[in-house]
Order: sequence, then structure tokens, then C-alpha cells
Amino acid sequence: MERSQGCLECTSRGKHLFCSMQNTSLEKFDCIGTPVRFGSGAVIFREGDNCGSVHVLCSGRVKLSATSREGRTLILKIARAGEVLGLSAALAGQPFEVTAETVEPCQLKTIRRQALLDFLDRNPDASMRAARCVAQEYKAAFCEVRRLALPATASGRVANLLLDWSREQATENPTRGRCIMPLTHEEIASMTATTRETVTRVLGQLKRDQLISIRGAALTVLQPQALERLAV
Repeated sequence: MERSQGCLECTSRGKHLFCSMQNTSLEKFDCIGTPVRFGSGAVIFREGDNCGSVHVLCSGRVKLSATSREGRTLILKIARAGEVLGLSAALAGQPFEVTAETVEPCQLKTIRRQALLDFLDRNPDASMRAARCVAQEYKAAFCEVRRLALPATASGRVANLLLDWSREQATENPTRGRCIMPLTHEEIASMTATTRETVTRVLGQLKRDQLISIRGAALTVLQPQALERLAV
């Protein structure tokens, strides 16, 4: 893990909810945390650990997962730049609900929990943005439940996930419908409550039906309406 730049030098400054604070608040915020970089596959925090710090994801992607008592792992979502990891646990004074592991090299800003709470108490603008971030976490959890529970088939759940990725990355990719698959087939299976073999079969069928195209990690949704019909 190596040190990285701070908020004031960040090229993404102002593009995301939490880091779009007023300049005076952002300057204060920059002083209470430590900018760091994590390599790919690094665990930022583990489910059940005491929440001593909160992490603002400045760039890169982070896998959030939960594990059952039987050892089964469910990948809940892929966090992207601008998200605040561990915020709900910090505000509630509870252990981390999930494990956060980097999918690729990431830049983060780490803030001690008490320093963050003190900062929010003194800065209403930041406090409101923190509340909105927690609301976004709730919405993301709700969408995850819908993806797992509502589609009746494995094909529907996989189609739903591909559509989500395509929409999330729409502003990042100039090619319409194009996205990057950040996970392996086994990890996609974990997100869709199915098996790796089923994911491979479903993706192959979607390609043969020309609903999607895949080149390496790049996936393009060719017929979004057809995928939406599968996802119902």
C-alpha cells in the first residue's frame, strides 16, 4: 500500500456526491484523512471487523461481499469511484457489514471514524451529503434484493446484472451499451445466486442470440430491450 494524492489534487474532484462539498469544507476534509493506494486484490476491511475508519473510493473498483456461517460468499455489488465505504457502519457505531476487496488498483482516502463524525458535526453540507450517501446505499441494497428475488430464471438474473453494469458505466464509455465485466464467471455466479457453469452457458447463449457481444473483458449490450424482457 502506498500513499497517493489528496482531494485538492484529485482529477475527479467535484464529479461525485461526497467530494462535491463547498471548497471550505473540502479543504477541512482533506486534512482529516490519509490518501492511499491499494493494489488489485487487497482487502480494505473485513465483514465483522470493528469500524475504525471510513474509506472514500476516489478511483478504481471495489468488490463488496458477505459470507454465511456455512462459508458461502455472496458478492453484493461493485463499488465505483465516489462511493464511501463503511459509512453506514461508522454512523451506526457497528462492525462492518461486508468485506471490501479491490478488483483493480484503487485510490482511496481513509478517515478515522471519530474524525469523520466530528467533521460532520461541524459541517452541515458534508453531513447532508453523508445522509444522501447512506440513502444511496439503501437503494443499492434494495436493487440487489430485486435482482436476486424477482427474475424467475438464472438467465433473467444474469441479464439483469449485465443491464445494471451497462447503465452504471454509460457515462464512462462513449460506445453505447458497452461496459467492462469486472468479475469472473464464478464471481458473477455469486452475484446472481447460480453456478459458474450456468453463467458460462447463459453468456454463451446470449452471444449466440446476438443480444450481447464479448471481447475480453469488454461487453456490449446489443439488444437491451430483449435483455429487459429476460430480466422480468
